Amino acid sequence: MPKLSIIAFDGTRYDFDVQNGSTVMENAVRNSVPGIEAECGGACACATCHVYVDEEWSATVGAPEAMEEDMLDFAYDVKPTSRLSCQIKMNDGLDGLVVHVPERQA
Repeated sequence: MPKLSIIAFDGTRYDFDVQNGSTVMENAVRNSVPGIEAECGGACACATCHVYVDEEWSATVGAPEAMEEDMLDFAYDVKPTSRLSCQIKMNDGLDGLVVHVPERQA
C-alpha cells in the first residue's frame, strides 16, 4: 500500500496509506484535505484539483497528457510541476509521493 503526503497551502501535512489505482484527488477528497475542490469529480474537465508535485517526484510522476495540459491552462499559478491530482494514479512506484496544494484553485 503506497504512502501519499499532501501538503496544504498553510503547511499542514496530511499523510495517508492509499490503495493502488486510486488517484491523489480521490484520496484528498475522501480525507477532506482543504484546497482540493474537485468540482468535476475527477473527469479532467476542470482545474480545481490542481497540485504541485514535489520536485523530487516530478520525473517519476511524469508530464501531463494533452487533455490535462489543456485543463491546466485554467489553473491558478501554474508551475512546471503542476498536475491535476485526478490524473495521478497511485501505485507502488509512487510510494512516498508528496504533492503541494496551491494557494487557491481557479
